[in-house]
Amino acid sequence: MDVKVQIEELRKSLNEHNYNYYALDAATISDKEFDLKLKELQILEEKHPEYFDQNSPTQRVGGVVTKNFATTAHEKRIYSLDNSYSKEDVLEWQKRVQKSLGIDDLEFVCELKYDGASISIIYEDGKLKRAVTRGDGYKGDEVTNNVRTIKTVPLQIPENTAAKNFEVRGEIILPFAGFEKMNNDLIEIGETRYANPRNTASGSLKLQDSAVVAQRPLECLIYSLVTDSSEIKTHFESLNLARKLGFKVPAESRLVNNIEAVFEFIEYWNIHRHDLPYETDGVVIKVNSTYYQEELGFTAKSPRWAIAYKFETERASTLLKEITYQVGRTGAITPVANLEAVQLAGTVVRRASLHNADQIERLDIRENDTVFVEKGGEIIPKIIGVDLALRPENSEPTIYITNCPECQTLLVRKEGEAQHYCPNFYGCPPQVAGRIQHFISRKAMDIDGIGSETSTLLYQNHLIESYADLYELTVEQLLPLERMAQKSADNIINGIENSKKVPFERVLFGLGIRYVGETVAKKLANHYKNSDALAAASFEDLVLVDEIGERIASSIIQFFANAENIKILERLKVYGLQLQIEESGSKIISDKFLGKSFVVSGVFTNFSRDELKLLIERNSGKNVGSISSKTDFIVAGENMGPAKLEKAVKLGITILSEEDFMKFLNEG
Repeated sequence: MDVKVQIEELRKSLNEHNYNYYALDAATISDKEFDLKLKELQILEEKHPEYFDQNSPTQRVGGVVTKNFATTAHEKRIYSLDNSYSKEDVLEWQKRVQKSLGIDDLEFVCELKYDGASISIIYEDGKLKRAVTRGDGYKGDEVTNNVRTIKTVPLQIPENTAAKNFEVRGEIILPFAGFEKMNNDLIEIGETRYANPRNTASGSLKLQDSAVVAQRPLECLIYSLVTDSSEIKTHFESLNLARKLGFKVPAESRLVNNIEAVFEFIEYWNIHRHDLPYETDGVVIKVNSTYYQEELGFTAKSPRWAIAYKFETERASTLLKEITYQVGRTGAITPVANLEAVQLAGTVVRRASLHNADQIERLDIRENDTVFVEKGGEIIPKIIGVDLALRPENSEPTIYITNCPECQTLLVRKEGEAQHYCPNFYGCPPQVAGRIQHFISRKAMDIDGIGSETSTLLYQNHLIESYADLYELTVEQLLPLERMAQKSADNIINGIENSKKVPFERVLFGLGIRYVGETVAKKLANHYKNSDALAAASFEDLVLVDEIGERIASSIIQFFANAENIKILERLKVYGLQLQIEESGSKIISDKFLGKSFVVSGVFTNFSRDELKLLIERNSGKNVGSISSKTDFIVAGENMGPAKLEKAVKLGITILSEEDFMKFLNEG
């Protein structure tokens, strides 16, 4: 079979399976079969880059890095909704609508108001063209590369549908289960939890690396389909069409023919909203007829044909019994409110984070205060205020601790940071234990047989004082430990031995350098190739690396300036861990760009920026993140920032267009 035909058939098949799974909720093949087809397509596309398609199912893994998100005007303005907080408000709205239209009988569509990040997605010729955040309603940030990674967003619609050019609007949300998993992963490596699903979903859309977005379990729930088609007569029809086109349209939406049914919908979901897998903060009521919608029109801010009924935020009051302080693996101190147990949004709440000293001071939170706690659909409870009328007469303001609660070291607070830190990096038990737990975690060394409990047990029994000590453990040392059998001990030692095969970027992530997450570790590993080169890098060199800012660079310099860290690294090297990238023989194809550094900037016609960077690397060149006197070439596409261009001209750097670059590459 012709390769092009094979690629097209695989894409078509995978798109159909995606449609069946996400739109129809009726999977026709297993996850394993789907993954095998996807892998087959990926291999073919890598061998034949001439058939690249940005809407291929393989592109959902992301990998495109966007430094600056372009501001893009919406084709049709996105309005805000008027809010209501009572049935009386809704009744008044209904009367205004009826009076304006001169009719009594109206159909309404009731939808749950999901709390996420609003998005507008444009399709042209049946393919995803552009995705833009709501912004101010007139214009927003283009986040197309990030939205492409969300599996509930079709990259192209089924070929047998008439609608080809349209806009859908919806909310990018993070389901509770996915949010909780993300937080558990953070806790496992000693990092701070995300605050709530809504902010995390919104923040995800503005992440610079779409590969990181692809790892997050985001979903897109559609509430509107905007088209010039005169065939769609009602809003409910448009929702059904969107569902048919492959979009995830919440099944909870209801078509009703009177206001009493609207109130029944509100009352039902006010009680049952906590059973939903997503955050919702109310109900949106819309006039169903698109003709009536056009007749009613808009105010300066809102459509006259729709209104939002907001659920009352769940709140409870309880006694704050004690403020305690936790120490994370990086030394960050987190104050915690220990509460008298209270029922809130379906769960019993006993603790709430107070975040930092500024938060305590702002709310004037004290022990023995009666405090107001809210969840508002969020997973993490928060204290939003104090009932001053119930404050005890002998109450004293909270004085934030000055010494570490674990090792008594004097705390420090860096300028511009909200949190206090314990600087006793190697002597504070929670920090040491936290770094070991981070090192063995799934995304780092992933050592079979050792979990957080076992690592704590090893540390408490003085068998390990750092993660390097793991590689000197013996079965004989493990057997006397509580609940440790021969098989468990053997599994641990085998798991430790197997971890020596873990690639450099994961070892680098496992070292626990502050601010060096998975993505940053991968970029550093690819740029410096080994730990010695990274350790020798200057601050000036580090900030030139793609995606490495001053804060990360300072943290790396500080880490390698510590003699104890260098000793541990040397030990890891002796034990045989991968502290350099294993270069495959096929990766470097020439030394054409040896010793030359490139900045790739702008939007390109024939290649993505990542593809251009890969060509540079495979021809022995170096990609850098910012322009300096050390930069040899700039590969400039459309929309390259004027400030970058001006700096390049001033420094006399050679500027290559996409065509110039390919000519340069192919010379000789």
